[in-house]
Amino acid sequence: MTTSGDSSRPSKNERREAARDKARQLREQQKRRERRNRLFLFSGIAIVSLAIIAVVAVIIVNSIRPPGPGPANMASDGIKIGADLAAVQTPALAADEDPIPSEANPANVVDIRVYIDYLCPFCAQFEATNAEQIQAWVTQGSATVEIHPISILNASSQGTRYSTRAANAAACVANYSPDTFFAYSAALFANQPAENTSGLPNSQLIDLAKTAGVTSPAKIESCINDGTFNGWVTDATNRALTGPLPDSDVENVKGTPTVIVNGTAYTGSLTDPDEFAAFVLQQSATPSATPTPTPTPLETPAG
Repeated sequence: MTTSGDSSRPSKNERREAARDKARQLREQQKRRERRNRLFLFSGIAIVSLAIIAVVAVIIVNSIRPPGPGPANMASDGIKIGADLAAVQTPALAADEDPIPSEANPANVVDIRVYIDYLCPFCAQFEATNAEQIQAWVTQGSATVEIHPISILNASSQGTRYSTRAANAAACVANYSPDTFFAYSAALFANQPAENTSGLPNSQLIDLAKTAGVTSPAKIESCINDGTFNGWVTDATNRALTGPLPDSDVENVKGTPTVIVNGTAYTGSLTDPDEFAAFVLQQSATPSATPTPTPTPLETPAG
């Protein structure tokens, strides 16, 4: 007799066993996922750890790296520029050597010294206001200008340490192409980035050097990219901040720009060229005679 049931239908025991097999498969899949996730987690931790170790290693290496020499033509921690915008050439400071003050000017040549940070907006104001008349005085031999790049605004460049990078770039130009330093320094201010930005990339610092007409552009490019004088920038900045500043009544740099004329600090307007010119003329005067040639103020720059 034929029954009406389907003999191919799984029995209750078979269904139970199939359910157990399915559960076992799910458990095994879950275990494999957990093992894979643990592997990814540990791999990620390992990568992060290696990155941290690499950063720490760089910091340690940099901290124990012996200090290198400073740039040529900046033995005073600044570069002195005289008639026709030619730099006074000096040997490089040896590692850990104290800076050597520049030789005193003749009595009829005004000594202007400026301590600047290339990210400092007040330095850019002073530059925009007075660069033309300072250039005229220096070109005609009425004055010298000694420019000291320092870095006090690294914290305002989103971690790129722009103040140090720009000062290093200036030092590279001083070292390899000193007679174009005045033009390069002016270009850095003309293209000054805003505070609290990442600043100019090294590639642009290099392009500005080439635009300024530097000699040895390949050496300057390597110097900028390598941060050759970063250590010197830090040392020169510390020296400026702790003082004393030689041959002046200024104990130390308390902010930028610090402008010193014949040893006396200028504390007047940064945006009035006539006020600065009057101060320069006052400092250039002597009891016996008026210096010749006398610095003649230019007209107020437009802008």
